[in-house]
Amino acid sequence: MAGLNRVEAEQYAERGYVVPDFRLPQARMHTLQDALDGLIRDNPEVRPEQLISVHVCAPDGHANAEGIHGREVFLELARDPGIVDCVESVLGPDIVLWGCAMFCKPAGDGMAVPMHQDGHYWPIKPLATCTVWVAIEDSDRDNGCLQVVPGSHADRKVFGHQTKSGHIALSQQVEPGAYDESGVVDVELKAGQMSMHDVYLLHGSNANESTRRRSGLALRYMPASSVWDRVHVSPDASELVVDYASRPLWLLRGHDASGLNDFNAGHFE
Repeated sequence: MAGLNRVEAEQYAERGYVVPDFRLPQARMHTLQDALDGLIRDNPEVRPEQLISVHVCAPDGHANAEGIHGREVFLELARDPGIVDCVESVLGPDIVLWGCAMFCKPAGDGMAVPMHQDGHYWPIKPLATCTVWVAIEDSDRDNGCLQVVPGSHADRKVFGHQTKSGHIALSQQVEPGAYDESGVVDVELKAGQMSMHDVYLLHGSNANESTRRRSGLALRYMPASSVWDRVHVSPDASELVVDYASRPLWLLRGHDASGLNDFNAGHFE
């Protein structure tokens, strides 16, 4: 296994995020960028910042349970051995893929993402997830890159959130006073690079007012010692159409240490 080196693993543990020494080859990026263009064409009624479950493909050209026409290439990326090696470095050998979302901000009109924690609404018990954020195109301060609050994961605490309205991709933001705004860090990535962050880490991003599109694919992994609770499903923190009760899971490595996860629900035969 390659995975994270010692310094990278320590940074992830201490700061809650890391940008590993990993980059997808240019030819693969062209394939992913073409797939993104096709994804947007196939889902004209959905804002490109809000394309969830893009890895789930329904048969015969139908939309999946969450209303998205997905593409197999994104599931292939989520299974990439180099990426999963990095995830294993922080989650251990038993790994479940449970989600994949495209966050694509159009030039000049890209939605902001308020500062939030992912885990306050996901039905995962105990709460644990590593998100791998793969830059499909260059992502920097000018076009609304990911922003994080280093160390905000350390207390393993879910902060209070409140509803926010406006031209934003998510409708929930962390309550005022939860963090020092001067400590926010821009996570700038070139196409093909990736960042990784903990489920408790505070993060968000500014609007894209630049002349360049910004896009990234968020791959969601949890340790198989946690359970995707299909019965007591938490409310979503956005206005998106979600179907967590039938969200498909993939056991990518190891075994289901919890013994309670359902790997049949949501999959198409």
